[in-house]
Amino acid sequence: MEKQGKIYIAGHRGMVGSAIKRKLEREGFTNLVLKSSSELDLRDQQKVTDFFAKEKPDYVFLAAAKVGGIVANDTYRADFLFDNLQIQNNVIHSSYLNGVKKLMFLGSSCIYPKLAPQPLKEDYLLTGLLEPTNEPYAIAKIAGIKMCDAYRAQYNCNFIAVMPTNLYGLNDNYHPQNSHVLPALIRRFHEAKKDNKPSVTIWGTGTPKREFLFADDLAEACFYLMQNYNQEGLINIGTGEDISIKDLAYMIKRIIGFEGEILFDTSKPDGTPRKLMDVSKLHEQGWKHKIELEEGIKLSYMNFLEISSK
Repeated sequence: MEKQGKIYIAGHRGMVGSAIKRKLEREGFTNLVLKSSSELDLRDQQKVTDFFAKEKPDYVFLAAAKVGGIVANDTYRADFLFDNLQIQNNVIHSSYLNGVKKLMFLGSSCIYPKLAPQPLKEDYLLTGLLEPTNEPYAIAKIAGIKMCDAYRAQYNCNFIAVMPTNLYGLNDNYHPQNSHVLPALIRRFHEAKKDNKPSVTIWGTGTPKREFLFADDLAEACFYLMQNYNQEGLINIGTGEDISIKDLAYMIKRIIGFEGEILFDTSKPDGTPRKLMDVSKLHEQGWKHKIELEEGIKLSYMNFLEISSK
């Protein structure tokens, strides 16, 4: 990417988009186009068409999406499918129409089959059934990957797709119902400590294993790949290491300093048993994560305290 190139970050206020913005600014990129969702509704085809025709960005990071945890995914199934399809269809097609030099589409590890072999290789896409609770979101993201490939094949567009593992970090969503597991646990342990509760209850058995990547590490990877990667298909972004929800809970409990006990509600669903990314393709490209889980949770908790004090 040229330093003077105009870069549009779709979703710059979210955890991923804001991390990409910080990375670009650190690297000296100043020609950034930023629109909040209230300024530009990416679900609205005409508004997106007009925006691209006016701004003519050179590069696009497509980090905007409707996202949420297991409850939100299962409750708002139509919204997750419709909104995400609309957002990516409008941005990808307008990028083609307006000659964008390179676009990065960010997906999610939930695109892989529920019972795919571990760790998850890029080749496992579309080889089995999806996890039912987040199937609409996953289908939208799979469509985005295939759309990038189709525009590359038909129109020679340099559109790439990256699949981050579970993310956490600065600017995370700590909503009581709609957040992902790691920020949800930070909030619940913090509130339990503050209210002097005797215990915290966690959904499921605690046995599922998850991989977590700090959002600023993801931004580093995205910047690196935007400079060095130009292939069809997708590339996983993760750490290649995972942890059980039970061990994660005990780690967060220790970091926050909650002294009560942890209970597991086994009547609630566990979700996918394991989701570990195979990141050998990423490592072969020359990039590896730097921020380990404990350090990242400490940074996230400090950020949560800042957010909650406002």
